[in-house]
Amino acid sequence: MAEEQYLMGVDFGTGGVRVGLFDAEGTPKVFHGVEWETAYPRSGWAEQDPDAWWQSFLQAARRAVSDSGVPAESIVGIATDATASTVLAVGDDDRHLRPAIMWMDVRASDQAERIAATHDRALKYSGYGDVSAEWGLPKALWIKEREPEVFERAKHLCDCNDWLVHRLTGEWASSINIASAKFFYDRDEGGWPESLLRSLDFRDFLEKFPKDVLDLGAVVGGLRKSVAEEIGLKEGTPVAQGAIDAYAGALGLGVVEPGTLGLITGSSHVMIGQSAHPIHGQGFWGSYTDAMIPGQYTVEAGQASTGSVVAWFKNNFAGEAAREAERRGCDTYDVLNELAEKVPIGSDGLIFLDYFQGNRSPHTDPLVRGAVWGLSLGHGPGHIFRSIIEGICFGTEEIFRAMRGHDFEPRLNVVSGGPTKSALWMQMHADVSNLPIALTKVSEGPVLGAAMLASVGAGVYKDVREAAQNMVHTESTVEPDAEAHEKYRFYLDRYTETYPRMKDLMHRMSRHEAGAAQG
Repeated sequence: MAEEQYLMGVDFGTGGVRVGLFDAEGTPKVFHGVEWETAYPRSGWAEQDPDAWWQSFLQAARRAVSDSGVPAESIVGIATDATASTVLAVGDDDRHLRPAIMWMDVRASDQAERIAATHDRALKYSGYGDVSAEWGLPKALWIKEREPEVFERAKHLCDCNDWLVHRLTGEWASSINIASAKFFYDRDEGGWPESLLRSLDFRDFLEKFPKDVLDLGAVVGGLRKSVAEEIGLKEGTPVAQGAIDAYAGALGLGVVEPGTLGLITGSSHVMIGQSAHPIHGQGFWGSYTDAMIPGQYTVEAGQASTGSVVAWFKNNFAGEAAREAERRGCDTYDVLNELAEKVPIGSDGLIFLDYFQGNRSPHTDPLVRGAVWGLSLGHGPGHIFRSIIEGICFGTEEIFRAMRGHDFEPRLNVVSGGPTKSALWMQMHADVSNLPIALTKVSEGPVLGAAMLASVGAGVYKDVREAAQNMVHTESTVEPDAEAHEKYRFYLDRYTETYPRMKDLMHRMSRHEAGAAQG
């Protein structure tokens, strides 16, 4: 009997690294995670230390291999996913020249506005409208213009996953997933957007970005001897080209056929859908050529701050709930969910905007910020907590509305991530959008998606679609409640009306604070 084969998936998320081992049927053997910190040096800025990334990865991978009891020779492939656009400048010695600029960082808003002002045909990826300051190209341009000495010293400008694959293999390559979804690469138009780069006087970007742009699952190289020894694997184990974390999460949900859509939750919400033909429009991003599956087009939208806002409330304003949880021996979130369940739909008149790091879509506005209105002395922690979750769900539905207006009808939502642990949250998503929510057997979608790419690189499966057929399994479905959906519609409409009424005030405040921070 042939020895069982295992795949390692490595997920570099916003809050830490998660390493998992899976068999060829997608059954997890072990997970191990290590958290890291994010620095917020100014309003709208976010940075992390790549040294902390690497040490955390080594610790998590060593522990996963050790705890699994699986022999090194049975782990036949590795693939990774990571946040994007998380931009690094790397010098000749392979050392980063500054902290990584995180995906959620919106410091490059001026650069994003100038890119949008070119009206280049490449801007179809942003719906021919505003360009998000989160994207990689504005951030790379920001480094050139605001930190020219760093730009000159940088041998490589890359995204987080590119850096990680290089640390594992010694090879420099990017995935078409990252290049298209974050840097305007388009195979249908011949690759890099030369006219856009010329108009920005930024063709020197191509001298620093990895030259090879590979399909997901393609083998980049073998695992370095030094890394293999540190984590307990075999030297030369195939390392396959990975993806943006949310896209890996979509693969882990089985989003590999035209018409399907996945909702990947965590610190943010990301919606990833597949189309058989290109579609472009305001309110969402893409569709990106070959970004996940060759011959298909990928549409994306998302909310920059979702789980991170919930965590912000828990960590800063839920002291009593935390004490109650400690007394009962449960999680603080359990207590907060119980409080929220006692509050009626609409949170007794509260509307909460989830724009803590700006709005990714449908507005693509880096200068707006979070808000709550309708407060009274009768509101308590349960009201606030419920209004946060409601606001997040309203934001998701507002994105779905934009998609429906451009020939993409979201079908069954397949969901992964930490919020799936909250029955209240999942039911709320189903009710607000009037869509069933499918929950997969493995909730760690990005880690599974990375392992699926590892299976392709290792030759276990011929392509990503075959990997999905064998490794992704639906466990349950949350059905929407028609009566609740009708009740939510009033509050959803008030949510959508809030942005245009608050936009100018928020812009003035954000610009004022940015000017004050610069002295």
